[in-house]
Amino acid sequence: MAVLKVGFAVHEGVQALDVAGPIDVFAEANNYVSPENRFETVVIGPHRRPLRASNKMLIMADLAFPEADGGFDILLVAGSPALPSAEPDMQLIEWLSLAPTRASTYGSICTGAFALGHAGLLDGRRVTTHWQNADLLAAKFPAAQVERDAIYVRDRRLVTSAGVTAGIDLALALVGERHGRGIALMVAKRLVVVAQRQGGQSQFSPYLTAPSDPESPVATIQQHVMENIRDRHTLQSLANLVGMSARNFARHFVQETGITPHEFIERARVDAARNLLEGSDRQLKVIAYDCGFGTADRMRIIFTDRLGVTPAQYRLNFRRLEGSWTT
Repeated sequence: MAVLKVGFAVHEGVQALDVAGPIDVFAEANNYVSPENRFETVVIGPHRRPLRASNKMLIMADLAFPEADGGFDILLVAGSPALPSAEPDMQLIEWLSLAPTRASTYGSICTGAFALGHAGLLDGRRVTTHWQNADLLAAKFPAAQVERDAIYVRDRRLVTSAGVTAGIDLALALVGERHGRGIALMVAKRLVVVAQRQGGQSQFSPYLTAPSDPESPVATIQQHVMENIRDRHTLQSLANLVGMSARNFARHFVQETGITPHEFIERARVDAARNLLEGSDRQLKVIAYDCGFGTADRMRIIFTDRLGVTPAQYRLNFRRLEGSWTT
């Protein structure tokens, strides 16, 4: 083995944690490996003057784009809140377009995937990004295969990660590839993060969205279901509440929300259960009953199918994230 050179491409308005989080992973890993096998991180930008991050922090590049010709083992472009909708930064895009020749492994953190897309590097590849921007990424770059729920994705030499802190997950995975899972686990413990999250982004994203018209029949039904989550709801009973036939109601609901009433009810139950798992110590069977699943076994099946984790694992994950507070 030899020193592994890791480059981070930054730009005005970059998300600071997209840069600092992964760099800290590689820096911590150096404490557990020999000097000749360490990671050497380099920040690359349009110039060497300070850049203002999205949180107003200043970040300064080690190298300007023209100075960073290649020789990287890993090259990652950081995201920013503005990247999905902003006009492409052509200086960044032109430099990134040669990423496959500049690095053995290349990719993005969070919305940095949009910069890769503009550089023509996502076509025909499996990729991910922040859950809020996944649909837009798929729309802008239809030749890419967007995996909306993945924490990170490796497609041959291309690696992409989900939102913000998922860059830490990706960096831990890259450390594990280089030095083994044991080193990655020690780094995760040192940084007090989960070495490998179970499940996908659905665990961390709001599962329900409000209808555009809060006075619409759909809004009425959504509110009724969430206020009476324990009850049994049928298509006919919901249609009766808004004075529509079951057929017309079902069609109208799908047109307004993009999902069926049954799908909405199940999502609402999952959301209600998530809140109770995160914020209470109620037994699983009690939560299952209160949220309309009926039994703990039924809730476990639905959680595993939708979130990739059981209710017990979900509660444990969020207790780990929550930590312990004393006063």
